[in-house]
Amino acid sequence: MQEIRYDDNITEIEKELRYLCTIIKQKGREILTDFSITPPQFEALQYLINNEDITIGELSSKMFLACSTITDLVDRMEKNQLVKRVRDEKDRRVVRVQVLEKGHELINEVLHARRNYLADVLKEVSEQQRGFILEGISKVYEKTVEDVNKR
Repeated sequence: MQEIRYDDNITEIEKELRYLCTIIKQKGREILTDFSITPPQFEALQYLINNEDITIGELSSKMFLACSTITDLVDRMEKNQLVKRVRDEKDRRVVRVQVLEKGHELINEVLHARRNYLADVLKEVSEQQRGFILEGISKVYEKTVEDVNKR
């Protein structure tokens, strides 16, 4: 395997992104303790909101968790009136998961708290610098999504 040389910026960007992702994930979990939702439920609700009416099997694939684990997760969310199971109109054997109004409201509250945290972190960063940060992050995101979709 050929050794690839990296410039100092690549090395530093990788390290900073790794540290930043860890800190943001940790802070996100702390924020969730103020709400009646677990990190896996938060993640599942986001997938369900962005991919309406998917099945438990599809959610299992997206979250890289066993169907039995997702079934338990959906059971708890259904008990808390965050989601409901709905039989597919075309194929009654297929059960889809829909997010209820309470689930949408909860996600919005959590995202609001997370955005407040980020706004506080960035309060001393100028609007122009925020634009550069967003542009850079967006480019990295686009390229990683392209790479994932190639596979």
